[in-house]
Amino acid sequence: MNYSIVEIIQAMLAPGLMISACGLFLLGMNSKYSLLVNRIRLLNEEKRKLAGGDQKAETRKRLESIILQIKKLNFRLKLVRNAVFSYSAGVAFFIIASLLIGFKYLTQSGNAASVAMIFFLLGIISVLIGIAFAAREVYKGYKIVGIEISESNSL
Repeated sequence: MNYSIVEIIQAMLAPGLMISACGLFLLGMNSKYSLLVNRIRLLNEEKRKLAGGDQKAETRKRLESIILQIKKLNFRLKLVRNAVFSYSAGVAFFIIASLLIGFKYLTQSGNAASVAMIFFLLGIISVLIGIAFAAREVYKGYKIVGIEISESNSL
């Protein structure tokens, strides 16, 4: 069968839409990653300042809160890292699927179409895994805010 160049490009761009979607997810996750790293640095700085000062009960309580928050933020950072990795893997799978679709049209190979579909599905699964990590990170973020709120209410 003869295919026009437009048909080939249209078929190859289908995974491209998913690449764009992953790009948006990655943009959001990279922003969260930066915010979390910044927050950890600020808390570590505050911890160093408090550790060098007086050891009143109020100071000890704040230090305990900071240590707990850093521990939980570090866990969130790992979740964000995993989400970014999953989205990046999804992008790679979608690119391979797109290339295989092009290869299928060049070689008229039926096997390339099957392999392209497998890579496309792997990309979808990677995105789903990334979404699960992102959702868990949001849930954990809510808990950390609860720590900060309970601390400020006790003052």
